Amino acid sequence: MTTTADEFENHRPRLFGLAYRMLGSAQEAEDAVQDAYLRFSSTERASITHPGAWLAKVVTNLCLSRLTSARARREVYVGEWLPEPVLTSDGTLGPLESAEQRESVSLAMLVLLERLTPTERAVFVLREAFGYGHREIAEALELTEANCRQLYRRAVRRVGEPGSRFEAEPERRRKLVESFIAAAREGDVTTLEKTLAADVTWTGDGGGKVSAARRPIEGRDRVSRFLVGTRQTFLAGVEFSAVEINGDTGMAAWSGDTLLSVVAFEVREGVIVHARAVLNPEKLDFVRRQLARA
Repeated sequence: MTTTADEFENHRPRLFGLAYRMLGSAQEAEDAVQDAYLRFSSTERASITHPGAWLAKVVTNLCLSRLTSARARREVYVGEWLPEPVLTSDGTLGPLESAEQRESVSLAMLVLLERLTPTERAVFVLREAFGYGHREIAEALELTEANCRQLYRRAVRRVGEPGSRFEAEPERRRKLVESFIAAAREGDVTTLEKTLAADVTWTGDGGGKVSAARRPIEGRDRVSRFLVGTRQTFLAGVEFSAVEINGDTGMAAWSGDTLLSVVAFEVREGVIVHARAVLNPEKLDFVRRQLARA
């Protein structure tokens, strides 16, 4: 006999993927999914005709409530704010078989989604990442279908057409990142610069917890000097490895058993155009646990 817990577990991965895209935080997504379970387990089963749709509606609305307070916290965040990275090679965020699916969970996209109002974000995520029709979205958000269409069009204008920023050659991107890691490990400035676009940007998120650049660093020369200087000053004995982060090849930096940073790379036309480095230890807890199990 299928228990309530068993039934919920069948939906958990999809619900976590939804909450993570909505919130940009793995830990908050876990909390939202757990709250949804508590509501599910305390609701008369006969009143839930379609559990998947019911749970998606609950999670979406729980996330909408969280987004308001989350944005208030981000306004006083120390330095640049980045989403929490998630290891995706273990299927945590579901199948990522296309460039569009990978882009939907990239740090680049999650940063862009911060431009949207909470409701615009919900409409965009449900439509693009989960294939909901406008009628289904309207039912989930208790809006009119016409309003949902308008919100979706507005969201697309703000973040761009889906699939427009993600190169479709994963093997090429992986080799590029591996070249970057090798050059960073050796302090090879010449090779390092070859992996970077002329207008590359490096964004670090230390959250005031650890040392990190408070503002984005722009330009190939400045980024190269920053990376080499950081290696010489802070990274003696640090190990770098390639990992699949948010749907693409990224980099993890370790000092012994301590995860120091995870870097996600945005690649375009064969070079790195933006690197987003998460150093805030509080934001690395989820991915650290994932990597420990890998």
